[in-house]
Amino acid sequence: MKILLLGIGNVLYADEGIGVHFVNYIQENYLFHHPEHQLDLIDGGTLAQGLIPTLCQYDYLLVVDTVNANGVEPGEVYFFDFDNAPAEIDWQGSAHEVEMLQTLIMMEMVGDRPKTFVLGVTPTVLEPMTLGLTPQIQAAVPLMERTLMNHFEQLGFSHTRRANIDINALIPDSYKRGLISDEEY
Repeated sequence: MKILLLGIGNVLYADEGIGVHFVNYIQENYLFHHPEHQLDLIDGGTLAQGLIPTLCQYDYLLVVDTVNANGVEPGEVYFFDFDNAPAEIDWQGSAHEVEMLQTLIMMEMVGDRPKTFVLGVTPTVLEPMTLGLTPQIQAAVPLMERTLMNHFEQLGFSHTRRANIDINALIPDSYKRGLISDEEY
């Protein structure tokens, strides 16, 4: 099975970049191993529909992004099957979030969408030209990390912590990253 961990977000809009920053953080800090499955990590930025040719090559997709949810505080972490999203998720967030939703729906319509899960966090600040994360979103990173590691373990992956790099140390270079395959580990 081919599995993709995809970080989505605009790194120039503060908390909206969490998906990209988080995938870069995971890539820098962990090695993953599975006897049969392939795991790739991609910084998808704000490409959404431009990612369709890549996404349809995978059997299983984990999207990391901001999610809007009614009646919750910033920094709340969600992990859910895309086909069974919690009722409070409203999908009316930023332009890239709406476009990613439309992309997944279009892929479903033509039968190309892989099994999809979402690891999301409710944002606080979406300000243009603000590189970095607010304290509430930084505080959510350990829970996001545990949630992802638990899910990978359920899929049969083992992992090794290879570094202990703080997510904030990666943010200034986040725009320089791209596809990271488990073959590079």
